[in-house]
Amino acid sequence: MSTVSAPATFTLPATGATAAARLPTPAELREEIPLPPLARKTAQRARREIARILEGRDDRLVVIAGPCSVHDPAAALTYAERLSALAAEQRDRLLVVMRVYVEKPRTRTGWKGLLSDPRLDGSQDLPSGLRLARGLMAQIAGSGLPVACEFLDPLVPHYLADAVSWGAIGARTVQSQVHRQVTSGLGMPIGFKNATGGGVEDAVDAIVSASHPHVYPGIGDDGRAAVVSTAGNPDGHVVLRGGSAGPNYEAGPVADALAQLAAAGLPQRLVVDASHGNSNKDHERQPLVIDDIARRVADGEEGVAGVMIESFLAAGRQDLTIGRTDLLTYGQSVTDACVDWQETARMIEKLAAAVDARRARPQGPRH
Repeated sequence: MSTVSAPATFTLPATGATAAARLPTPAELREEIPLPPLARKTAQRARREIARILEGRDDRLVVIAGPCSVHDPAAALTYAERLSALAAEQRDRLLVVMRVYVEKPRTRTGWKGLLSDPRLDGSQDLPSGLRLARGLMAQIAGSGLPVACEFLDPLVPHYLADAVSWGAIGARTVQSQVHRQVTSGLGMPIGFKNATGGGVEDAVDAIVSASHPHVYPGIGDDGRAAVVSTAGNPDGHVVLRGGSAGPNYEAGPVADALAQLAAAGLPQRLVVDASHGNSNKDHERQPLVIDDIARRVADGEEGVAGVMIESFLAAGRQDLTIGRTDLLTYGQSVTDACVDWQETARMIEKLAAAVDARRARPQGPRH
């Protein structure tokens, strides 16, 4: 994998957005910021490999790791360089993908992510945010490290999806018909998180819906309103993230979720998010979740196809004062708290060892 470094092209213009600001069309943005050949190859290859893991035809684990929400491209690139090296070391056991989340869903209010406010100054400069997000994803994927993101606004995939290897639909939008339609046309595996209460029924319904063709109003490459027709996405899957009822990463809730998938005629494979409700929103509990999953994988469990880890260079989180980026600690989240790099490396190495242990078993139980 090639080295990831910060490009000068990430410098944003001094002026912010105005009420009359015009977004580039998807075609214009792709022409302005084309994907390097290696980025295209990385995205396509990782999509195929993730799908094989979800189907049970590849016995590796998918590990989706990175900051809750990217706020500092330079720090994200530093993290990407470290993760890329670790991913190369463990590629025979794990498929490591970096979280490059640029939209932040909010229960009420707050900073909505790099795409909406790329300068962290309240300017809400969406055109610059789109350029910054695409440039960052293109560079990370261009290093050979696959990119993951959550799709929140249904127009955003038109601008960014070609750089993405794995997408997520969050707990707040898993019931949305619009998001089910959009994901039915995306050419990548999509993880549907269980709803905030913890139940997986909505996620299972979303997978079934997104696997079918849809026709809906959207935009074309030229930015004009268009009728969008999709073929259906065969690679939807559940992401267990816990909820108000408590964590759901343990063997019992995983088995229950797999049974619901089986009842719907879907593959019995899922991803576990070690953060959010599964860690009771305490980043220091994420390693406990990973340790438990690693133990079960080593014992032969196969229903868990991957994990998600919220991690960054520095542990914890910090408050963001709009317009005062000089007050921020480098490499520390401004949204949900993350584990630091050292703990991330330890967890990834433990998961890799668990895959080795499972492979060494004469015949492990299948779940």
